[in-house]
Parts: sequence; C-alpha cells; structure tokens
Amino acid sequence: MARKSPFLEMVRGEIRLRGYSLRTEKTYLFWIYRYIIFHGKEHPTKMGANEVKEFLTWLAVKKEVAVNTQKVALNALVFLYHKVLKVELGELDFKLATKQRHLPTTLTKREVSQILRQLPERDRLIISLLYGSGLRITECLRLRVQDVCFDRLSLTVRAVKAAGVTGKKVNCHTFRHSFATHLLQSGYDIRSVQELLGHNDVKTTQIYTHVLGQHYAGTRSPLDALAD
Repeated sequence: MARKSPFLEMVRGEIRLRGYSLRTEKTYLFWIYRYIIFHGKEHPTKMGANEVKEFLTWLAVKKEVAVNTQKVALNALVFLYHKVLKVELGELDFKLATKQRHLPTTLTKREVSQILRQLPERDRLIISLLYGSGLRITECLRLRVQDVCFDRLSLTVRAVKAAGVTGKKVNCHTFRHSFATHLLQSGYDIRSVQELLGHNDVKTTQIYTHVLGQHYAGTRSPLDALAD
C-alpha cells in the first residue's frame, strides 16, 4: 500500500468515523488490501460473497493461517461490505481454518525483575511501561518524544542475556504477554484483563489462560509485586 488508494482512504474514513482503534484500522485495511490483491485488484463493488468465500478458504487451505487470523480477515471483509458498501453477504460457507494460535512466550516475575535491573534508566522506564500497563509497542511509542529513536528489540535482547534468562524468545511484546499472564495469576478476572489489553473479543484474552493452564480471578498489577 505504498501509494494511497482513494477507495482504501474512504474505508479508513469510515473506520475512524466509528471510533475504531488505530490497531483495528491498520488490521482491517491490511486484510481488505490483501483481498483486493488476491482477486487481481478487482474493485470490491464488483465482487461479493463468492469472492469472500474464495479468499477465506484460500487463507485456510493454502496459507494455513491460524483460526484467529482467519476470523480477523472475515471481520475486516464483513465490515467492508456491511458497513461501508451496504451489501449483505449472507451465509458464507467457506473452509474454516484449523491451525491453532501459538501460545505466547511469557516471563516469570523473577525474570522480569532481573531484566529490568539490567536496563539503563531510560530503557527501564519503557519496558516498565510495557510490562506494568500492557501497552502495545506502538502505544508506548506514542508516549515518547518524537525525536527519540532507538532499537528497542536489540536493547531488550542484550538485557535478557545479561539477566541470565535463557531458553525463551523474548522481545518487547513478551512483556505485554507477561503483563496479562501475571494479572491472571494475581487474581484479575479475565474481563478486566480483556479491557486493559484492549481486546475486542474475550476469546483473544483467553489465550493467556492456556499459558497458565487454569483460570484465575482478582485485582493487582504485576509491576507492584516486583517490589514485594
């Protein structure tokens, strides 16, 4: 999407008009763009249910996407046709994806504490924000002064090695996963965690109960527990 498409910009406007998050906006535009490219750049107004079914089936059979990925693509196309083009797609008898989403990597509270101790003050503040509030990387970036630019991933990896955390693939998003997991461990109910993470569907949040292997309920921030 290097060149701005008037059609996609119109869709973007419709998304913003309804108050959707920036993340949802980018995700919907990505899948609508993929759908258009898949059908040889045919305009969506000249396509409908059959083309949507073909695209979703292709994602499941040829691309072998995860169940949740196919659902997101479906949501984007339903939004396009129902909300923007005012076209009812009816029943969509497409091939359902069967691949399950990979469980996210999470850290123990001790590992988070060790990594934070290895970071210089500025970087420790950033990672503390990711872990202490569950912010996405893009959300955290928007909190920073615009002229500050550095490679967070490499900084994090060096701190992980220095902390002696091995056997885990750790990046910035790992601290968001750890935030959610530790909230559940500390007693937060899953609906509260869903709201804090900004998930539209509680099923997305439920992935963390699979990491834990059980359900929890209650109310405490995991960052506070590091001081205990």
